[in-house]
Amino acid sequence: MKATAVPAIDGAYLFEPTPYSDERGFFCRTFDADVVRSVGLDPDAFVQDSLSRSVRGVLRGLHLRSGAGEAKLVRCSYGRIFDVVVDLRADSPTYRNVATFELSGETQTTLYIPSGCAHGFQALTDTADTSYRIDRPHDPAEDVTIAFDDPELAVPWPLPPASMSQRDREAPSLAEVLKQKES
Repeated sequence: MKATAVPAIDGAYLFEPTPYSDERGFFCRTFDADVVRSVGLDPDAFVQDSLSRSVRGVLRGLHLRSGAGEAKLVRCSYGRIFDVVVDLRADSPTYRNVATFELSGETQTTLYIPSGCAHGFQALTDTADTSYRIDRPHDPAEDVTIAFDDPELAVPWPLPPASMSQRDREAPSLAEVLKQKES
C-alpha cells in the first residue's frame, strides 16, 4: 500500500492498495496502520466505521461537521463513485479548493479527508457501496450541509441527481454557511 498526498487539498491523502488477483478474484489490504502513521496520521484516532449503499445517480452531500470537525477515510468498496472534497479550513493554503476523484471497488483506493473539509459523492454504478472510517462519534447536532450545485464551487457532477435526501436538496449555499459560521 502506498500513500500519496493530494495537492489540491492540504493534508488529504490517497491510500492505494496492491491487490493480489488470481482465478478466485482478488485480495488486498484496505487499511494499514503503519502506512497511515507514515504520513503523520494517528491510526488509532478512528473510532467509527459506517457503510452506505447507493444506486446510480444518487448524490450525497456536500457534508461536514461543525465544532471539532471530523476527519475520515472514505473508500468505495463496491461499484464506482464520483467523490468530492472542498477545503473549508480558513487557515489552509488550499482554502476553498475543490478536488474530485473516482473511487471504485476495483482499486479499493481510500481517500483521507481532513477535518474541516466538506465531502460528497455520487454513485456512478447501479450499486455503489461506500465505506467510511471516522475519527469521532457522529453527532447529528453538528451536521452542516452545503448545496451540491453551489455556483461558487462549480462541482462537475457527472450525472443529473437521481435521488437526494431532503436535507441535501434544501441545503444553503456556501456563502450562507460561511456567514452562519461567522455569527
